[in-house]
Amino acid sequence: MDRAEFTRRCAALTTAHLADACIRARVPVRCAPPGTHAVEPRDRVAGRVLPARHAGSVDVFLEALESAEPGDVLVVDNAGRRDEACVGDLVVLEAKAAGLAGIVIWGLHRDTADIRAIGLPVFSGGALPTGPQRLDERAPGALASARAGDWTVDRADLVVGDDDGVLFLPADRAGELLALAEGIRDTERRQAERIAAGDSLRGQVRFDDFLRRRGEDPALTFREHLRGVGGAIEE
Repeated sequence: MDRAEFTRRCAALTTAHLADACIRARVPVRCAPPGTHAVEPRDRVAGRVLPARHAGSVDVFLEALESAEPGDVLVVDNAGRRDEACVGDLVVLEAKAAGLAGIVIWGLHRDTADIRAIGLPVFSGGALPTGPQRLDERAPGALASARAGDWTVDRADLVVGDDDGVLFLPADRAGELLALAEGIRDTERRQAERIAAGDSLRGQVRFDDFLRRRGEDPALTFREHLRGVGGAIEE
């Protein structure tokens, strides 16, 4: 799948749709840590991961940009540190000039007002005025992979971010996951429209039938029941 198609289709989906698609496809749901949000509310991002592990200096970001392709998303691993901001306005400006689609930081940013004015989507765990006061030895593979909480991502991964947070997807499963997410989205939209028209969700998913069947078979799960009636609210 090419970048343009991935970006276009993601624009009509949410990270929640895609996370549910991962569950349905039995793909690990790889979310950035809770609290990773856009500096500018309602910003969205979608693209291929461009990893960089920060060690106290911006040179690793500049080096990553040397091999970047338009539409990539710089994923910055600063080990979730809360004592320093590792990305500021100049890095964001440089990333925008290089054609990146955005930046995701496992850590903090600064220069919030300037970043908002630049207009490139930046997702981080929050803001702090001070930059690094250290210079550590660069980790092996600093440009090969990056961690975001529990997950390690690399150039074989895609990243999507919106108001709910940030999700990583395997690029080789993108077509399958997008198709599943679109089906889930469409089902949920129909369900929402029917609720607004007076048809309760309980009625749509035949919840009374589920309760009856569960009484006969205590092992029956609601998800199994939903698969039988075409519901999508849990997957």
